[in-house]
Amino acid sequence: MEKGITIGMDLGDKKHQVCILDKTGKIIAEEEVAGTRTAMVSFFKQYCGAVVAMEAGTHSRWVSQIAAAAGLEVLVGNARKLRMIWQSRQKSDTRDAVMLARIARMDPALLCPIRHRGEEVQMDLEIIRARDLLVRARTRMVNHVRCVVKSMGERLAPSSTASFGRKAKIPEALNEVMKPMLEMIRELTKKIRGYDLMIKETATKKYPETEQLCQVGGVGPLTALAYVLTLEEPERFAKSRMVGPYLGLVPRLDQSGQIDKQLRITKHGDGYLRRLLVGSAHYILGPFGLDCDLRTFGLKLMQRGGKNAKKRAVVAVARKLAVLLHALWRSGQPYEPKRTQPLAA
Repeated sequence: MEKGITIGMDLGDKKHQVCILDKTGKIIAEEEVAGTRTAMVSFFKQYCGAVVAMEAGTHSRWVSQIAAAAGLEVLVGNARKLRMIWQSRQKSDTRDAVMLARIARMDPALLCPIRHRGEEVQMDLEIIRARDLLVRARTRMVNHVRCVVKSMGERLAPSSTASFGRKAKIPEALNEVMKPMLEMIRELTKKIRGYDLMIKETATKKYPETEQLCQVGGVGPLTALAYVLTLEEPERFAKSRMVGPYLGLVPRLDQSGQIDKQLRITKHGDGYLRRLLVGSAHYILGPFGLDCDLRTFGLKLMQRGGKNAKKRAVVAVARKLAVLLHALWRSGQPYEPKRTQPLAA
């Protein structure tokens, strides 16, 4: 057992830089370790009981799992909070490893440690990520086709992105050039529908709690499943109101003395789930949104007027929606669109 040993590890793609401190803070070793499972298992076996610190990244999940299995205390730092590392004017892998080790030894809370999702949850989340990648690729292709046609002095008739591949009438001069593009758009649409079915099946069979969240108008299986998989466990948050800051839906703060600036939202946390919640908020405030407390709240904000009033209202509704979904998930209560008392947070 290596009690009192602190290890800082800067994870690279092929090699990891390591700094090892003894209980007095003295550097006893600096070395490179190959970025393979075999090399990691062999390295961590030497330091059972030690503390190892690393930044969250591509390799942090599997490296931290091996370290934990070998009996080490693992700290995975939030890279966005470690400005002292990524804003250093003398940045290098060796210096980063030393800095991680010293922070972990002095005050681990400064690392703002995160917890990786479970492996099964992560695999299910990859279904949603893959679908998003195809949707963005299809959107770029559709925009490209419309732009090319417009540059020829023509315009395509309005249509949804999903039906664009079937309905788009390309000018004869561009037919041969755009034909492969339209075929690819149609193929992407089929693949996206396949992912939609996979998402519904996964939500129904493995995550029945998503049905509770889908009671809210504007929240479908995709948003509900992404919400459950991203948060993983409702018990992670003592209060539902903590979900808003976790997803970056609260304004940044810059207060000093009598100055308290109005800033944009922090955009911390999972950007894709935040986009889904904002999309749901647009639906709630749109022409097809059902009458509910969320819609009433958002419309009141919009009526105040001023610059960006609608944008502010959408973000505010998205934040309240995030809180509402957590409260429903944790309490198991049926959703009531119009309430006289708020859900327990």
